[in-house]
Amino acid sequence: MSEFALNSVPLEWIRGFEAAGRLGSFTAAASELKVTQAAVSQRITNLEGRIGRPLFLRGARGITLTVDGEAWLPYVSAAMRNLNESFEEIFGSQREKLTISASASVIELWLAPRLRNILGGDRAQIVFSTRVLQPQPQQLDAMIRVEYGTGDWAAGRKEKLFAERLSPVAAPKLIAQARDWRSLPRIAVSGPRAGWQEWARFAGDPTTPVPRMRFDSFAAALAAALAGQGVLLASLPLCTGPLGAGELVRLSKAQLETPETYWMIADTDQITPSAWRRMHAQFTGAPSPT
Repeated sequence: MSEFALNSVPLEWIRGFEAAGRLGSFTAAASELKVTQAAVSQRITNLEGRIGRPLFLRGARGITLTVDGEAWLPYVSAAMRNLNESFEEIFGSQREKLTISASASVIELWLAPRLRNILGGDRAQIVFSTRVLQPQPQQLDAMIRVEYGTGDWAAGRKEKLFAERLSPVAAPKLIAQARDWRSLPRIAVSGPRAGWQEWARFAGDPTTPVPRMRFDSFAAALAAALAGQGVLLASLPLCTGPLGAGELVRLSKAQLETPETYWMIADTDQITPSAWRRMHAQFTGAPSPT
């Protein structure tokens, strides 16, 4: 195709080709581009006419890319991604609101201590949406979501916040009451994080006493441990503050490392690359000094 021909091709024709080639369907491309299937078909026909070569083979069972279409598609897709990202970088970075959905524990114990300079030069508002057991619509629409698991989500962007490490901790005043911490009351946390049974298999400690208190959030369980109510199998990264201040004491040198941890995830069309880089630098490093 000559330079003159390429410069004269309307962008919507190329967008139609890229969407149909990527999705393998004129109908799916029409849905993504929010136009009719006939409009997509016509745009691609016009493009093929301008190029002078077919880009798709039409059949009763659908469409397939021709050799030329298959060869050109990766270049067009890369160009469209670059165009979209550059537009977001220059014109879409001044969003009024950046929503982050996470559990109360992660917000309080990990995200909030790392908020210094998070806004950079943007005039954005950071909104934290506390995750509950059944996500609310505003949480599903959050630009960034923090999930607990192994990281096997289908997401355009994702990054591990920290490597999970578990070990028993307790308040110094509670430890002073017993010669062996294993006889002290235990605190449990409901949810996907490994608990006392997994610790017993890992460390060889007894499974008793059975926890007398169980909380549905790590932050609440940590508050109980700080108050001297029992021994908590703690996520060490989430309690670096109390441990560093001497408000809690580790009771074992052993630490249980699990494949599950907290991940920061986002769809590529929900956050600009520069904003994601700032979130990554802010939330996956050590706490910012105050």
